[in-house]
Amino acid sequence: MILTPLLTVVLASLAQFTVAQDDQGPILLDAEHNYTSIIGTWSSGSQAVSTGPDFCDPAKLTFNYPKNTGVSYSFSEDGFFELARYRFNSNGSDPTCITGVIGWLHGEYTLNANGSITLVPFGDGFQQIQDPCAAVSNFIETYNNTEYYRGWRIFRDPTFGPKLHLFGHDGIPVAPQFQVSTTPTMFPKQLLRNNTFVTVSRRSVDGDEEDLARRESGAEAVLWKSKVVGFVAGAAGLLAASAVSMAL
Repeated sequence: MILTPLLTVVLASLAQFTVAQDDQGPILLDAEHNYTSIIGTWSSGSQAVSTGPDFCDPAKLTFNYPKNTGVSYSFSEDGFFELARYRFNSNGSDPTCITGVIGWLHGEYTLNANGSITLVPFGDGFQQIQDPCAAVSNFIETYNNTEYYRGWRIFRDPTFGPKLHLFGHDGIPVAPQFQVSTTPTMFPKQLLRNNTFVTVSRRSVDGDEEDLARRESGAEAVLWKSKVVGFVAGAAGLLAASAVSMAL
């Protein structure tokens, strides 16, 4: 029980130290600072989440749910990026109300002179949110926020090779990612869909999820089916892990 808060303090200190280095000047691509170029595709954990067409279909606003949560970034040599993210958010007031969020976006990135990274989306990004405790429990919405990372580092893991560390705008580290390909796996580097659409989803009287028509600009209304299996399985696993932690 003593090691957990101590480890948290150590990691926070390391993050602050790394960010402070980034704020002092441009990043040098040398062995001490960055083991290799950021170009390519990176994925965290079990690498179940990866950018590219296996993750989603932006034209249809659908996702292929990975087996596990995670995050993946791709960076091209000519200044384009793609981001795929799948995560669960806990609820401190009600542990059973776990929110599942899966999202995708792409656009252009800039390696700033102070060592930070800015990601500017094209405007066709989207995400699906599933919250069993909300009035609207399952819906898809646009997601096109510009994202800013205060610093980044690439180290060499003795087992898995290059490992990317990103630090958010607040200095909090993103999950470490390993390089799965030196060639980025990405959709075409352009706007793939008109981002004007309306999505409606609601619960039916018997408690099952009822999905209504989605209307997109310039397209016929279509029916879509929600992917709830991955969310339920992942949420159950997270609840089990929480129970074990409380028992310890």
